[in-house]
Amino acid sequence: MNRPNRLKRFWKILGPGLITGASDDDPSGIATYSQAGAAYGLSTLWTSIVAFPLMAAIQQMCAKIGLVTSQGLTGTLKTNYPKPILYLMLLFSFPAIIMNIGADIAGMGAVGNLLFPAIDASFFSVFFTILLLGLIIYLPYVKIAAVLKYLCIVMLVYFIVPFLYKQDFVAIAKATFIPTIKFDKDFIAILVGILGTTISPYLFFWQASVEVEEMKNKKRHLMVNKKIIHEMQQDVDFGMSFSGFVMYFIILTTGTVLYKAGIHQIDTVEQAAAALKPLAGNFAYLLFATGVIGTGLIAIPVLSGSISYIITETFGWEQGLDKKFHEAKAFYIVIAISLLLGLSLNYIGISPVKALIYTAILYGLTAPVLIAIILHISNNKAVMGNFTNSRLANILGFIALFIMTLAGGALLYLQFVG
Repeated sequence: MNRPNRLKRFWKILGPGLITGASDDDPSGIATYSQAGAAYGLSTLWTSIVAFPLMAAIQQMCAKIGLVTSQGLTGTLKTNYPKPILYLMLLFSFPAIIMNIGADIAGMGAVGNLLFPAIDASFFSVFFTILLLGLIIYLPYVKIAAVLKYLCIVMLVYFIVPFLYKQDFVAIAKATFIPTIKFDKDFIAILVGILGTTISPYLFFWQASVEVEEMKNKKRHLMVNKKIIHEMQQDVDFGMSFSGFVMYFIILTTGTVLYKAGIHQIDTVEQAAAALKPLAGNFAYLLFATGVIGTGLIAIPVLSGSISYIITETFGWEQGLDKKFHEAKAFYIVIAISLLLGLSLNYIGISPVKALIYTAILYGLTAPVLIAIILHISNNKAVMGNFTNSRLANILGFIALFIMTLAGGALLYLQFVG
């Protein structure tokens, strides 16, 4: 088989895993990585290497649950676990995801205003909200998946930006492979923030549900086999490595350009983009800003879709991006409400930075519990049959559980005691 055909076949395999990975680097994630780079230079570069196998392991488990059970994570929880656990997840997930959507919409609006200063940021926020709502409601799943997949290409801009500035490659290699840990409150808070925005609970729900959509679309729901599982693993591995590289290059960009220029306090994505302009040039600034809007267009459908899957599966309502509006009204109404609530955060006095802190706290509390449940489901033969976890998957899963529990505890300590 020649190279173009192999690449075409590999591109065809890519889908939910790639989209999930790309959505993980949403505008609020970019703000967190930019804070890390500006405040601590290259000191947190190593986190992308550590996070990758943990992200990939958990997302593969979620994807496999969807493929094997033909249900989303919520449906599987509802079928196999006590109802209070399900309602607890709903209680924590809903406000966290809404605040994440709000922070992302605000970030996109602010960056739109940076690119076109004559137009107010709030206009861009409203415009992007309406645009996304229209696309989600009117496009069938196949088209939405294709649009999101091609939008991922926009994120390649972050691979270019650091090389528009002179780099010290020895220092970069050292920071990448030799972890730096500073035992002070702010540095630990940044590490916790990076973990919280990287291993996010909404991605668990999205991954499982969208794999079911993909199976329905390919009419494969009766024939899960090792080949399909292997293709899913390739997709998730590529998506998570793509996400890790984007994270790495954002920290690298801000950790060299901004940190070396003495700009150590970055609270929002538009501040990061604006600060790059005089230091790295117009081209770097434009690429960075365009990337923020591109990631928002990928992440917000994933965020709103995940909350809609959670709620509609909880209450047994018709759901699915492959359905038309009249076939799954509740599903699309929940998406619309989540987008409008997210947009409204910009007008009721909750700043995007505070929304990010609250989101991180809720994710930090929810993630360890969810990872424990995912591990339990993934090792349950009654649910997973012959597709239970391998030893390596369990080792990585339990490391993720330990680290996220530690991160959640540290986050609470820093927020309320430290």
